[in-house]
Amino acid sequence: MSNSTISSLNFASQQVVIYVGFFIFIGGVIGNPLTLLVFLSLRTFRESSCAFYLIAMSTINICHLFTGTFTYIMINGFKINWLNMSIFYCKFRAFYVQFCILTSFSCMCLAIIDQFMATCSNPRWHQWNNIKLARYILAGTILCWILHGIPFILYYGYTVSSITGVLPMTIIILFGILSYRDIQQIAYRTIPLVRRELDKQLTVMVLVQIIFDVIAVSPLVIQSIFRAVYNTPNDPLISAQLNLLGSVTTIMNNFHFVSSFYIYICASKRFRQQFIHVLFTIHHDRLRRGNVNNNQIQPQT
Repeated sequence: MSNSTISSLNFASQQVVIYVGFFIFIGGVIGNPLTLLVFLSLRTFRESSCAFYLIAMSTINICHLFTGTFTYIMINGFKINWLNMSIFYCKFRAFYVQFCILTSFSCMCLAIIDQFMATCSNPRWHQWNNIKLARYILAGTILCWILHGIPFILYYGYTVSSITGVLPMTIIILFGILSYRDIQQIAYRTIPLVRRELDKQLTVMVLVQIIFDVIAVSPLVIQSIFRAVYNTPNDPLISAQLNLLGSVTTIMNNFHFVSSFYIYICASKRFRQQFIHVLFTIHHDRLRRGNVNNNQIQPQT
């Protein structure tokens, strides 16, 4: 009875990884480029420091999908362990996955902090809300996480403290609450209409993603803390149950890397209009004009 239960739990874990994992992977491969398409096509987003962080996050998320999510599906779903092919790749993947995770969540933290400063009633905070400073901050963040990840390459089996997951959750919740408070009062301030609408749009989009991320990431953070505090028992049945729980929480955590586009579409009417404008007005017309020019007969000389 125990062996059949263990086999059923292991099979369930494998199926969760395969089917839900591929659903997440495909959704991210479609959604993240569409987010970049909208943000990079419109000048209002290209000049926004908050949107700059979201652009960086979507770019990093694409990289994580192929290096982290896809290889996780192959290893834990199909039992094809590419890590056994090369010790260098094994170490490099650990480094790169952690780099993508930490950079992605850092961009989320920076985006909500940026919106807090943009919507803050105290004008002196607004000077920190600019695209040039955002580039320097992001470059410093990337350098910091590269240096942080060097032990993954030098020391095999290096693990990350569970505090790594708690800290970004604490930051985004704190500044999310502060930004929500500020955005309620923005209508009473003397701010240009275009800037006011952009700040409201970005704040709503980021706040909704924060709520989604807290729901998606918290189970894995809790499980990581539990495993750090308590030793895993040697009972095979409990190990199989924990393995299934680990697969579910890890897959849930991956929703952070695929959800941004779909959250923005659902949370912001203005973003839906911008997406339609970018897709069918800007790029469709540009493609059509290109086809017309290519089909024109060139005069003989």
